[in-house]
Amino acid sequence: MSSEYRNEILLESGTNEIEIMEFTIAGNVFGINVAKVREIMIPMPVKPMPHAHPAVEGIFKPRGQVLTVVDLPQYLNLSAGDPDDRNLFIVTNFNKMHVAFRVHSVVEIHRISWEAIQKPDNIIYGGDEGVATGLAECKGRLVTILDFEKIVAEISPTTSIQMSEIEAFGKRSQDNRPIIICEDSNLLSKLIIECLNKAGYTNIIKFDNGQEAWDYLEEIENDEKLFDKVSLIITDIEMPKMDGHRLTKLIKSHARMKNIPVIIFSSLIDEDMRIKGKQIGADEQMSKPEIGNLVLTIDRLINSY
Repeated sequence: MSSEYRNEILLESGTNEIEIMEFTIAGNVFGINVAKVREIMIPMPVKPMPHAHPAVEGIFKPRGQVLTVVDLPQYLNLSAGDPDDRNLFIVTNFNKMHVAFRVHSVVEIHRISWEAIQKPDNIIYGGDEGVATGLAECKGRLVTILDFEKIVAEISPTTSIQMSEIEAFGKRSQDNRPIIICEDSNLLSKLIIECLNKAGYTNIIKFDNGQEAWDYLEEIENDEKLFDKVSLIITDIEMPKMDGHRLTKLIKSHARMKNIPVIIFSSLIDEDMRIKGKQIGADEQMSKPEIGNLVLTIDRLINSY
């Protein structure tokens, strides 16, 4: 992916749009957020690793960097496809990790609104905690957007949010001030809430996407006790209906709500995304799964106004 293309994306903040890279596996159509994609590669020889997860092919070393290869057809229990199918590696960058995923072909990139992305039915790809994070219709094709964070967390649990980071703080006092969390992943929201409860933050209001959170905020925007009903907001970026950048922009453009601290907690945080977050007024931004850092940042911001 060229730097020119990345810079073009960077110019736009809070538009509530996503660019999806469409790819195929055994005739099935899937998608990944372009912001997670570092490059597309022709597959190279892979060195198997002993005792690895069944979906882990092994490792390879392009340009001096060791990358883990995940066999996505294997993980999704889909057939290997026709032997003549073109195979590619989608090299990703999220949660401060680089992982290559084997797919059969890459089709094209679509730019759509988050409003057009629907939450999948619970029966699709694993139920309530499955790996389908959204469904989007692109040029008449129904594209299943996969939850690559959950895939990696299942393959390597140590890469996900760890309660041990909170336990290392020792005994903490309880704080009942209300904190809003916007996170569409049931698995991650559950982990985040458990960790915040352990850290003493017991009053958590959870929404599945930015639109639900914004609807709630609009209901209480003129309430004299607004700041007693929401003391801080934590938001993911990738969410159906309304993403975290759009939500943050709306909050920070609002006469009263702009004083509510907003933390963007996302797997996508890199230097480019930090610039976007700063443009829309986020108070802090940090990468998953840094839950200990998140708690310390909440400690600081919730007492700052």
